[in-house]
Amino acid sequence: MRLHVAVPLRWSDIDAYAHVNNAAMLHLLEEIRIEAFWVTGEDADSPERVGPRVLDGRPGSDTLALIARQEIEYLHPIPFQRAPLDAEVWISRMGGASLELNYEIHTPAGVEPRALYTRAATTLVLANANDSKPRRITPAEKAAWAPYVEDPVRFTRR
Repeated sequence: MRLHVAVPLRWSDIDAYAHVNNAAMLHLLEEIRIEAFWVTGEDADSPERVGPRVLDGRPGSDTLALIARQEIEYLHPIPFQRAPLDAEVWISRMGGASLELNYEIHTPAGVEPRALYTRAATTLVLANANDSKPRRITPAEKAAWAPYVEDPVRFTRR
């Protein structure tokens, strides 16, 4: 199952070519995964939260989520638009201390024709905050994330 995250664009995400800058895309991917999988503050118990509330991203958390790898495939330029983009996010692999998140970023929900702008994958390594050494994915995390495991994103230009 994929989670759908509404991703608003900021004017500063747009570059001189009038589309989302490639560096801004890294920030958007960060926002998507935080919204989907992290507890970040007062909204932790909000029914409007999108995904499982497992990783604690609040100050003082004992877990770090370190990026080990990212791959992005740009299929079409993303123009500035006021309606939030529709990002689908899921997990393709859970290892001992790492997981791979996958993304497909589409036109805003309800906009036709639906277009796929970007595909991406991020490998995260979970680490202890006190020493930055990898830590195992817990049984509770595996159970919470299991419904969101699917096949990996298929990049077309490999």
